[in-house]
Amino acid sequence: MRSRESCCRLSPGIGFPKRGLGTSDAFEELYRQLDRVGGTHFLVFDEIDHLDDVNTLLYELPRASSNGHITNSQVGVIGISNNYTFRQSLSSKVKDTLMENEISFSPYNADELQTILRDRADRAFVDGACDRSAIAMASAISAKDMGNARQAIDLLRVGAKVAEKNEDEKVKDNHIESAKELVQRGRLSNRVRDQTDHAQYILETIAHLEQKKKTPARSKEIKTYYEQVTKEWGSEPLTTLKSIQDHLSDLHMLGFLQRSEQNDGERGGRRYEYELDLDPQIIIDARKEVESK
Repeated sequence: MRSRESCCRLSPGIGFPKRGLGTSDAFEELYRQLDRVGGTHFLVFDEIDHLDDVNTLLYELPRASSNGHITNSQVGVIGISNNYTFRQSLSSKVKDTLMENEISFSPYNADELQTILRDRADRAFVDGACDRSAIAMASAISAKDMGNARQAIDLLRVGAKVAEKNEDEKVKDNHIESAKELVQRGRLSNRVRDQTDHAQYILETIAHLEQKKKTPARSKEIKTYYEQVTKEWGSEPLTTLKSIQDHLSDLHMLGFLQRSEQNDGERGGRRYEYELDLDPQIIIDARKEVESK
């Protein structure tokens, strides 16, 4: 007997109109499929804070039944986010509609991470190919940093690649030590690639300035070099200093840049100077990888 509870999955074979779809079309088709299956559906959105129009989504779905969009089913919404302030950004009408419950999960500790890694290692490695101390080290590093299972698994995976490259028969502590820096660089590179095009151009600009020992730099100086960088990549630069300053402020808030305040007195006024808060080579390598794709 088919369970009346399910997670909704739209079949690839379901046809949509050939014209461009609007939001209302998508909701209409979703409601039709929910009622076709019937029962209770839980729609799970991982990293829900990254959705572009999350207010519309979270306002529409919980009200689908009361608004008569669905009659043969019920809908529940589960949103997963690492952003603890995400709910504060929702509109007041969405908050009133949701009547949500929050469940917080604390970071894994070293013992919990070891349990996870041992299970993964038993599946991934032949017997004796990974020292238990290497697993303990990867778990301890991750527990001190983010308490993140993905990070711990990455450390073990990259450590295995280091051991293989060195033609060593067993993954040991020294391989995990080498993996720590590689994983960190990879994580920072991903953060760079997640930024908008012009934010990346500005980061690349400051990276070049840093390598030339020209930082900390003022926004006017950064704008001049930024215009050269964008043209080298065949893009049109932002035209106003204010738009550059807004990007610099955002990148500072995200932890990419250090900002120092300078005061030139009554005539000069207050100004900011910027420099990178990470290795400039990471920025340059990440940008080359983006542009090569």
